[in-house]
Amino acid sequence: MNNKYNDLFDELVKSYYNGNFDETLKRIMVCHKKSPQETFEIIRSLCGVDMEFDNNYVYNLKKAITEYTVNTRLIEKLKGCNESCPRNEDGKFSCQVACPFDAILYDEEERSTYIDNDKCLNCGVCVDSCKHGLILDKVYFLPVLDLMQNNKKVFAAVAPAISGQFGAEVTMDQIRAALIKIGFTDMIEVAFAADVLTIKEAVEFDKHVNGPKDLMITSCCCPIWIGILRKVYKELVPDLSPSVSPMVAAARMIKSLDSDAKVVFIGPCIAKKAEAKDKDLNDAVDFVLTFQELDEVFRTLDIKPGDLDGVPSVEYASRGGRLYARSGGVSIAVSETVEELFPEKHKYFKAAKASGVKDCKELLENALNRNVDANFLEGMGCVGGCVGGPKAIIPTEQGKESADKFAYDSPIKVPVHSKVLDEVLNKLGINSIDDFHDHEKVSIFEREF
Repeated sequence: MNNKYNDLFDELVKSYYNGNFDETLKRIMVCHKKSPQETFEIIRSLCGVDMEFDNNYVYNLKKAITEYTVNTRLIEKLKGCNESCPRNEDGKFSCQVACPFDAILYDEEERSTYIDNDKCLNCGVCVDSCKHGLILDKVYFLPVLDLMQNNKKVFAAVAPAISGQFGAEVTMDQIRAALIKIGFTDMIEVAFAADVLTIKEAVEFDKHVNGPKDLMITSCCCPIWIGILRKVYKELVPDLSPSVSPMVAAARMIKSLDSDAKVVFIGPCIAKKAEAKDKDLNDAVDFVLTFQELDEVFRTLDIKPGDLDGVPSVEYASRGGRLYARSGGVSIAVSETVEELFPEKHKYFKAAKASGVKDCKELLENALNRNVDANFLEGMGCVGGCVGGPKAIIPTEQGKESADKFAYDSPIKVPVHSKVLDEVLNKLGINSIDDFHDHEKVSIFEREF
């Protein structure tokens, strides 16, 4: 969500929450400075839906929210460019400079930039680069609120990077309480699903790396990392592990245990909104909200997590799973689990990590040329990892410190030491490490590239 529209988003959320959405919507349409068509384009994006403007817009918008009719195009460029927008010495606008994939082009006839959807990976870097608010990402809170108001079981699955985002002293139990206060049924740490994938990646490493020339690229990191591999470095896809991301794994675990459940992922990443809509993954996550969007919802509804009595839970996520929040965390988690499960293989484990699109491309280029001194590659599209995501609330280094502290406070070092994880895996029909070799038993954690 472009920060330019925070006040408008607040009005929409508060009115939907309080039951006077119709009146508020009509007032905004009449009073807003832009034309009705332009205003509606902004509103529908803030409501997370895709539809045309017509005279029956109030009814159609509410219907679309209830049916959560969403479009796979998550980053949208509104028509027109502001003439005052500066260009650099190469003649590029700020949004073009910001885009790491050269997906924003300029149409001389329309005198406007536009997004080439074939090149766009929905990373969302461009959203904040446009100071005139002409680039938007869809915000799904109103459809989520509609789900909760209809008494569905709606679970919040929070990314490992959430530590410290809502205040240095705010605990995970207090965040859980705040989410329940909004209307979520409960909250789960996605780090718990990362623990399952850590075991799976360790098993994959044992299976695929048997000599000095063997290579494994982890897939349970970041949709930008996967996008770069699939679009630019296709030759390396055979070395990519066949695992889903922790976000998808968490949602599928919840839905396998409760078929009535809906799942909302909450993290620092816009690209996760696109990942949730991938054709082979769209059975898992219903909606994605960013940390900044959730923070705006808390402010709108006057919910202060730090003032709440926390809703306590037992420790169930490991140190390694929580370290997925930052660059290098996946490598640490998998390395320690390989050491635990396959000690004879651990001496061969050598990781290389990259964070930020530039470094990811450089690492993959070296891997393509077999010029990398490692056999386990980890990449994250944001500098610093998920804690450096475009919709994080706190600075990257502060996010890393908070994530590290929370991770190292966990009494569970590696996932195979977790009694809670054993119990959940048993309910999913996975009763031993050998079961991770059975594609049928671990199918909810796998995908084909």
